[in-house]
Parts: sequence; C-alpha cells; structure tokens
Amino acid sequence: MKKIYLSVIGFSMLCRLGAHAQTKQDSVANKPAYTINSTPKSDSTHFNPRKLKLDEVDFVSSYYSQNGNHSAVTGGIGTEKVTDIANGLDLNFVWTNHNNNKNTLAVGLGFDYHTAASQAYVSKTGASSPSGTRLYPSVDWTVENAKTGNTFGVGAYLSDEYNYKSLGADLHYSVKTDNKNGEFSAKLQGYFDRVTLIYPSEFVPAADTALTNNFERKGRNGHRDNLGTSPRETYTAAFGYSQIINARLQIAFLADFVVQNGFLSLPFHRVYFSNGQVAMEKLPSSRFKLPLGFRANYFLGDNIILRSYYRYYADSWGVRSNTANMEVVYKVSPFFSISPFYRYYTQTAARHFSPYEEANPGQQYFTSNYEYAKFNSQFFGVGFRIAPPKGVFGWQGLHELEIRYGHYSQNTDLVSNVISVSLGFK
Repeated sequence: MKKIYLSVIGFSMLCRLGAHAQTKQDSVANKPAYTINSTPKSDSTHFNPRKLKLDEVDFVSSYYSQNGNHSAVTGGIGTEKVTDIANGLDLNFVWTNHNNNKNTLAVGLGFDYHTAASQAYVSKTGASSPSGTRLYPSVDWTVENAKTGNTFGVGAYLSDEYNYKSLGADLHYSVKTDNKNGEFSAKLQGYFDRVTLIYPSEFVPAADTALTNNFERKGRNGHRDNLGTSPRETYTAAFGYSQIINARLQIAFLADFVVQNGFLSLPFHRVYFSNGQVAMEKLPSSRFKLPLGFRANYFLGDNIILRSYYRYYADSWGVRSNTANMEVVYKVSPFFSISPFYRYYTQTAARHFSPYEEANPGQQYFTSNYEYAKFNSQFFGVGFRIAPPKGVFGWQGLHELEIRYGHYSQNTDLVSNVISVSLGFK
C-alpha cells in the first residue's frame, strides 16, 4: 500500500505547492508579504508580531481509485483494485524572537482509510482483511534569519498502519546569495521502519521453523500469519539550487542521494517460478537511489505561467526512469485560475523482476511486483483555484480553494483516478 499512499499524498501536496507558487503572482489577492524591517501598525486587536500566532490552516482531502490485474500478492496476476481516502491538516504557527528572526512551527496530522482487494488473498482461507487505516502526524520548526534570509529547521514524522510503522527526522538548511536571487538548500532525512512479517497462509508453517537473524521474531500477537517484525532504514541527502534568471524565468536543480538497508521485501508478495513452484518475494537488503531533477517556471505575460519539470532516476537494482511534466496555469482573473497538467513517465525493469511463472528457480533474488517492471505511464488532469480578496464564498477566513482531478494510466493496464480538494484558512 505504500506506493498508493505516496501517489495520493503527492497529488495532494501538488495542490498546495501549485497554489503557493501562484499566490506569489496574485498581488491583488495576496496576503501582505512578511517584511523584516517594517514597523507593525497598531490595530484594534493590539497585535504584537513577536508573539506566537496561528498564521494559516491548510486542509487537503483526496479520493483515489485504482484498478489493474497484476497484483504482487498473487504473483503478478489478479486484481489491483484499491480505493483510498486521504486527509491532511496542517497548522502553521509564526512568531519572531528578540533578533526579529521569523520562526515557523508547522504541525500536521494525516489520516488515510483504504481498501485493497488483493489483501484478501494473503491468506487462502480468506481471513485477511481487505481494508486498513494509516495515521501520520508530523512537526517541523524553521527559523529564518531576518538579515540574510537563510533558514534552518528540524522535523519529525510518525507513520502507523497495520503492517508498517515508521519514525522519521530531518535537518534542513538554506542559504541565499548576496542579491537574494539564488538559494542553495540541503536536507538530511532518516526513516526508521518496522515491517510486520505477514506471510501467505501456505508458507506459515515453513517460515515458522526457518526464521533467521534477518527476521526478528516478536510473537504472533494473535495473528497466525504474523511472524514478528523486521527493521528497515532509509537515509536521504537532498540538495537543491534555485535561481531567478530574470523577471520571467526561474530555474532549479535538484539532486537526492538515498540509501536503504534492512528487509526490503514484503513476504506476502508471492512469486511463481517457471517450473510451477511458488515462493515469497526476495529482494536485496540494500538499495541506492539517485534522482536528478531540473525545474523551470516561465511567466508568459500576465495571465499564463508555464511550469516544467524533468527528472532522471537510477538505482542499484537496475531501474532507470525518466519523468517529464508540464503544467500551464491560466489566470482567468486575478482571483481565479485553471491549470491543466500532463506528465509522462518511463522506466526499465529491475534485474530481479519476472512476470507470473517466468522467474528462474536459480535466481538469488526475485519479485513479480509490477512496481519494478518495465512500463510507461501518463498522468493528466486539471486544477481550479479561487482566491478572492474577500474570501471564498464571502468567508473572509477561507482565503483559497483548489480542486484538482487527475487520471493515471500504465501500459500494463493499470488505471487510476484521483480528486483532491484543498482549503486554505487565514
């Protein structure tokens, strides 16, 4: 399910990122910019800018639906039908310290509910539940230097679902150039996961007597197919450099270095060999990933913004991919915009991937998960955003509303649809 969650949350975050990028151009509807040397004006509330205040509340809700016929649970065949409802709430608190540095505390809470038809086939007796939930709170603190505009921050994350628990932390830092037109950013992240070892029902007796040091047994906890948990660690170093070329063009270069260690397989994923035998998925215990990206935004007149993105990806399992994305933001009015978008993606297969009944029994590692197959995909849709100066529907506190719809298709017959609603409160 992890791949599905990333798709839904990534689409939802696209709503927020796109909205914020455009907000900078909507000067009429914009909130006042933060200025470090401005003298606060007195008002009826006698607001002191140095005190902690709730600056913004963002709520995002998405509905995701997927169908296909290459489930990894049943060895590369069978239903991939999934539905997922994802909800995220972010609270942004702001205050200034004695040096007039801006502090931002972002507190987030996410909750997902999903149903996956393939989960019912983990156990051939039909005892597995086809639904589940996921809870993921987060907190991030960032301080911005009033003189230089440089920032430093720390963050922490938690994710909890029925077979997967994850703790994460990060450090992030950014430095602006002297003329403030360029910015270098760096972010170090670490995720520490515990994966519940849920086995297909036909393998439970054999697995129970063949546990090794790779599987840290901690008891069944009332589940016949639960044979304990195993650790997984992910470390990421992300670097970026953005530059304002002129009044119309902005570019950014991005590079990530990702290392994973631990139990990277999922035992309830079956693999059927060419000789008719069946086994549990087995993948290497380490993986290195290298995504490299380039982003360019061009302001074509007052009403059109072109947003483009390209990413090349390579990893130690043999996967190579290319992603090209284009979004056109057309401002019908200063307060209303339409944003059609299109993304094309292509990847090679991992060296350990084999379709149903094509794996060689002599292979050291094997999987029939089509996440590692050779395929290409398309994702397209449209977004609508309104941000009137008097508030959405006349509600002054609701300063923006965005709705986005996307349709995804792979040449492996996997198709999905996602709709997302984003609300911004001040």
